[in-house]
Amino acid sequence: MPPPALPGPATPESLRVNRLLMHPAAKPVVGLLCALPFLHLLLGALQLGGVELGANPAETLIRSTGDWTLRLLLATLAITPLRVITGWSALARYRRMLGLFAFFYGSWHFLAFAWLDMGLDLQAILKDIAKRPFILVGSAALLLMLPLALTSFNAAIRRLGARRWQQLHRLVYAVALLGVLHFFWMRTAKNLLGEVAVYVVVLAVLLGWRVWRWRHKPGRPEAPRP
Repeated sequence: MPPPALPGPATPESLRVNRLLMHPAAKPVVGLLCALPFLHLLLGALQLGGVELGANPAETLIRSTGDWTLRLLLATLAITPLRVITGWSALARYRRMLGLFAFFYGSWHFLAFAWLDMGLDLQAILKDIAKRPFILVGSAALLLMLPLALTSFNAAIRRLGARRWQQLHRLVYAVALLGVLHFFWMRTAKNLLGEVAVYVVVLAVLLGWRVWRWRHKPGRPEAPRP
C-alpha cells in the first residue's frame, strides 16, 4: 500500500476541491496538460500544424524539454505542502503522474542533446559529459530519476515496503537540487540569471517548508516526506 496520507484542514471549500480532484475526468485532463508541451514540440519538429520552433529548432527542443523537466519536478515537490496547507488531500493521486512526466521530459532532454548535439556518438557524449560540469550534473540527476520512475507503481511499493519505498523516493530532493544546479550553470554561461532565481526561490521554499515542518513536529519521528 502507498504511504499514509498526511492530514490537512477539512473545510467545505477543501471538500469541494477534493471532489473535483477525484472526478474521473480530472486525472486525464491533468495528464493531457502535462503532455501538451511535448505535443507542441513534436509538431514543431515535424513541421506540422504551422508550429515553428524558431531559428534554432535543436536548441529549442533541448532547452524546452529541460525546462519542463524542472517545472514538473518542482510541481511534484509542491504536492505535499499544498495538501497540508489547503487540505486538498486528493492531490496525492497526481504526484506519481507528475513525477513520471518529469522523467519523461528529462529522458527526451537527454536524448535531444545526445542526438541533435552529439549525433548519437557515444564516445563524444561521454567526453562531453566528463568535460562540462553542467552536463555531468544533469546526467546524474537523470540517472537518479531512473529508480524513482521504475518504482512508481503499487507493485514496487508492496515489494519494497512503504518505509524503504519512502527512503528511496527521497532521492527526489537530490534530483531537484542537481536539476536546479544544472539549470544555473547552463544559464550562467549565457548570462541569463532571472529565470534561475525563480527556480532557486521555489525550490528553497519547498525544501525549507519540509525542514521547518520536520523540526517543529513533536518527537521528530522521521525525515520529511517527498
